Amino acid sequence: MLKDKVAVVTGGTRGIGYAIVKKYLENGAKVVLFGSRQETVDKALASLKEENPDWVVDGACPNLKDEAEVEAAINAVKEKFGKIDILVNNAGVSDSTKMGDYQPGQFAKVIDLNVTAIYNAVQPAVKLMKEQGYGCIINTSSMVSKVGQPGGAAYPASKFAVNGLTVSLARELGPFHIRVNAVAPGITKTDMVAALPDQMIQPMINAIPLRRIGEPEDVANCFLFLASDLADYVTGDVLHVDGAMLS
Repeated sequence: MLKDKVAVVTGGTRGIGYAIVKKYLENGAKVVLFGSRQETVDKALASLKEENPDWVVDGACPNLKDEAEVEAAINAVKEKFGKIDILVNNAGVSDSTKMGDYQPGQFAKVIDLNVTAIYNAVQPAVKLMKEQGYGCIINTSSMVSKVGQPGGAAYPASKFAVNGLTVSLARELGPFHIRVNAVAPGITKTDMVAALPDQMIQPMINAIPLRRIGEPEDVANCFLFLASDLADYVTGDVLHVDGAMLS
């Protein structure tokens, strides 16, 4: 579905991001994954290469909060592969801090990684995509962007912002044949969720009409669809992948 396309995936070393990278590679894309540390990038690349030595995958670890570093990393992908077809902004951080317990700078840290980092990657990528005459940008939102959450207000605030950024960019960039969408996962079996005790997991499952927690691959499948030509007329959408938990 993505044969010969070039994708950049931030937060691609584990969890949903890693599943997206693997799904894209399985479907013929060349992928550059961004991670927070060289150690985690190298580990992810080694795992992917072990699974299939023929996959074309590379990695980098720019500071996503540094505009210059991100621009340099994006341009390096263009120089190596000649284009960037797909940008997936998946890197992010969750938060559960009560409002009265926030420490100085803590709220801003969440916003910086979950929102400003997207801007830092989108700006140089859009320049390249405009030159190409096409492109696809997919942002990771969350089910809390629809209903909020009790505590950790910075996290839903950031994801509401991601939705607004997604829809606004879709309207701005549509004339340049650049599609912009977001995927809002529900409860997904990431490392954090998998580590929870059964007494916490079961009530979550009971609240999901499909009666199971989502797998990273469930979410990655939606990123695959939105990146493919099958979604050529889909833009400005926030696709909720939550087993009808919030329906």
